Amino acid sequence: MEVRQALGRSPAVAILGPRQCGKSTTAKMLLGDSPFVYLDLQDRVDRNKLTEPELFFDHYRDKLICLDEIQLMPEFFSVLRSEIDKDRRPGRFLILGSASRDLIRQSTESLAGRIAYTDLTPFLLKEISHVSSWSNLWLRGGFPESLLAGNDSDSFDWRLNFIRTFMERDIPGLGLNIPIPVMERLWLLLAHYHGQTVNYQKLAAAADLSIPTLKKYLAVLEQTYMVRLLPPLEANLKKRLIKSPKLYLRDSGILHTFLEIETYDYLLANPVAGASWEGFALENIIAQHGRWRPSFLRTSNGAEIDLVLERAGQRRVFECKLSKAPKPSRGFHELIDSLKPESAWVIAPVDESYEIGKGIFVCPPGQLSQK
Repeated sequence: MEVRQALGRSPAVAILGPRQCGKSTTAKMLLGDSPFVYLDLQDRVDRNKLTEPELFFDHYRDKLICLDEIQLMPEFFSVLRSEIDKDRRPGRFLILGSASRDLIRQSTESLAGRIAYTDLTPFLLKEISHVSSWSNLWLRGGFPESLLAGNDSDSFDWRLNFIRTFMERDIPGLGLNIPIPVMERLWLLLAHYHGQTVNYQKLAAAADLSIPTLKKYLAVLEQTYMVRLLPPLEANLKKRLIKSPKLYLRDSGILHTFLEIETYDYLLANPVAGASWEGFALENIIAQHGRWRPSFLRTSNGAEIDLVLERAGQRRVFECKLSKAPKPSRGFHELIDSLKPESAWVIAPVDESYEIGKGIFVCPPGQLSQK
């Protein structure tokens, strides 16, 4: 596994991802029977153990030290830097955080060259085939307690509590003073904008915020893994291209909670189903192409490709269609001719893959991990 390899190379490894996505469970499974010390920095008793960090490190120098919810003590990175510089053995610290490396600024500044990062997402399609269906994952989202709840009602209740806790505890815990009603109103508004290009002026007016404040709050949601701003493709195609990013709520279950979609039947009948499917498919594809750069492509006349992945001069393109008989638009085919990608896929709820045009394949969601 990537984390084990990183622990063999680097003094510190950070696993970053949204709260409740399974970071702590994953870390404990990885460490297994090896000697380690685990501290949950949400716990006052555990935080107090680091009052004299040098003494603590000396006492457990022969063990790996796992620090969970590190974003609550960003000032601690300067201490870690000093300790790592004394002893640069690989695999000394495993750090878990519910915010991106950009939001935990001190880690980027203090531990440069001393830490390896890896992101952990909620459950992906390739991980749940033995416990759930893709339709259940789409409806409930990938957070373990939501997906594995006994019924749809319990899952929905868990997500309501998750959202409330995120606004009441997690955001203030990052040192951010955002009024709960303001964040709740903005997040609900973003759910209705899911899958659309961002018009900052229109969105700020609807949220009753200034544009700079809107961008600041969007950055918070993006850096805590709640929202994705998918950038437009930068390409010279001799066409007028849309240059605003597209906005998605990253977890489909959280999206459905804000839109009060509790059952699969209601989801299929809802006008947002197509945009929800698009975001769900995109998150799975992007997560499985870690080093590929994601973007989308839309021209001023409406031709669009939902996802373009680029790496080392190669391109792969994906279109998402909520249909058993998907038919990409003529504009999609025209853009394929212009881009000349390595491969082109249409992700749809079909039973098996098949070729729909020269070099263009329709793929069911269960085979996303193979693309």
